[in-house]
Amino acid sequence: MKVAILAGGFGTRLSEETAVRPKPMVEIGGHPILWHIMKMYAHHGLTDFVVLAGFKAQYIRDYFLSYTRSSSDFTIDLASGEVVWQRSHAEPWRVTVLDTGLETMTGGRMLRAREHLGGAPFCLTYGDGVGDVDITRLLAFHRGQGRKCTVTAVVPPGRFGVLGLDAKGEQVLTFREKDQQDVGMINGGFFVCEPSVLDVIEGDASVWEHTPLDRLVKEGQLSSFRHFGFWQAMDTLRDRTVLERHWESGNAPWKVWD
Repeated sequence: MKVAILAGGFGTRLSEETAVRPKPMVEIGGHPILWHIMKMYAHHGLTDFVVLAGFKAQYIRDYFLSYTRSSSDFTIDLASGEVVWQRSHAEPWRVTVLDTGLETMTGGRMLRAREHLGGAPFCLTYGDGVGDVDITRLLAFHRGQGRKCTVTAVVPPGRFGVLGLDAKGEQVLTFREKDQQDVGMINGGFFVCEPSVLDVIEGDASVWEHTPLDRLVKEGQLSSFRHFGFWQAMDTLRDRTVLERHWESGNAPWKVWD
């Protein structure tokens, strides 16, 4: 099964980083967040990726074109220029990088990748979100539901403490961190799609999260796989800092691989 990763947006809310590179290439622990996402899928046996690039697509291309060389030991004869490649630490992945257009919307990027998705069910996610999602269970859930698409529903990370006030609103009676008791679940990405979902996308201007998903909802063809574990999108510099601290702790929740 192929994994399509939306990696073409401008990342304007993370402009401190995206002025020089696309958001999926912003690093956490010395590796692009795109690499972390791919490692998560690879842990569940999914190693055939289609990266839907756009903004600064060449940056992503260059990263993968040089991946094997930068991950391998070698011996070089400086006089002759002969290079003998030694042990390789490269990942056993197949990666297709597509330039799906600078202004193309999320649905349009998916549609442009149709011929590369093989006419079979595929996974789809965003190039800026990680979590300890059990992708094996997600796939089994999708197959059991028999619908065209499954979205992983997550609880947004709490950023503010919740105050329990008295009747007059003048005294704090309780204080706790925001959790699923206070907010609904949101789209966390990590979709599983039947190939027929591409038929509800009209063109480059189509936003996957608007008309296509709305149509699937109205047709009763969108399932929800609920995930109550860790999930974090990297929308801002603050989000990047949160993820970096998790990684530096040596216990990053999304690091499900060995």
